[in-house]
Amino acid sequence: MKFLKGMVSLALLASMSFAAEYVIKFSHVVSPNTPKGKAADYFAKRVEELSHGRIKVEVYPNAQLGKDKVILRKMKFNTVQMAAPSFSKFTGLVPQLGLFDLPFLFKNEDHLHRVLDGKVGQKLLDMVTKKGYVALAYWDNGFKQLTDSKRPLIKPSDCKGLKFRVMSSKVLIEQFKALGAIPVVLPFSEVYSALQQGVVDGQENTISNIYTKKFYEVQRYMTMSNHGYLGYMVVMSKKFWNKLPADLKAVVKQAIKDATAKERVWAKELNNDQLNKIKEYAKKTGKLEIDYLTPEQRAVWEKKLRSIYPKFYNTIGKDLIEEVIKEGE
Repeated sequence: MKFLKGMVSLALLASMSFAAEYVIKFSHVVSPNTPKGKAADYFAKRVEELSHGRIKVEVYPNAQLGKDKVILRKMKFNTVQMAAPSFSKFTGLVPQLGLFDLPFLFKNEDHLHRVLDGKVGQKLLDMVTKKGYVALAYWDNGFKQLTDSKRPLIKPSDCKGLKFRVMSSKVLIEQFKALGAIPVVLPFSEVYSALQQGVVDGQENTISNIYTKKFYEVQRYMTMSNHGYLGYMVVMSKKFWNKLPADLKAVVKQAIKDATAKERVWAKELNNDQLNKIKEYAKKTGKLEIDYLTPEQRAVWEKKLRSIYPKFYNTIGKDLIEEVIKEGE
């Protein structure tokens, strides 16, 4: 009996000695099997390993703790410590982040990552940090495609009169206005029901979001346009960050760096894999038509949508836009 009591005491002592000194609640609004969801889980595992259990990370997917705007307010009070919202959630604080919503700004993935990892990317992270969050990294979702329930979208004019769900972004609102469409701002969590009920006719999103949220099941057409980029900024509560000792700040930075490298690979792999699954659905059911823009058709879209850039020279910065374009030349 004494031996058993001793074992219990040792177990209790061990659990106490290995209790985390810091707990991070990491909130995000998408499914665990999206690039962001997988990266959040990897970050949790990595930071616990590197900190030898001194930091514990609890990941809350699918907006369990609230939508991103709510979470950003909670982070100010340190009731939630981390999030990875889309750039559009920060444009009220840092209008220059509207840069990433500009259609046809990035030629390809390599061009995009040169910008994110370069001077422009760091400049924007610093701007967000000055506004009360600690901006840690950029995570990819991927390039966006168009879906709708009315007709194939081959020419810009095919969008005329259609209602498209958009994130809360002045750039995206102007994008659809330039196409003659009607932009409707809705939270991500409401998109499926809005499409299903005909509140909106279409939406723009990456393949991983279209697949995991089953948007393709309530749409008739999908155009592979690659017209815009959807990414996330990983941020931490400044109150929480300031409490961390220097060695654990270094741990968080390393874990984020490792998670970001993984996330980019997963984003590419998941988008390719899930596109194949959508293609299988389309072939099997005949309920979805997938159209690919030719280089000539894409050039027409690009000319049409790049026409909105001057409207944002004052808010985003003409120099910033031109610096990104130059990086792709």
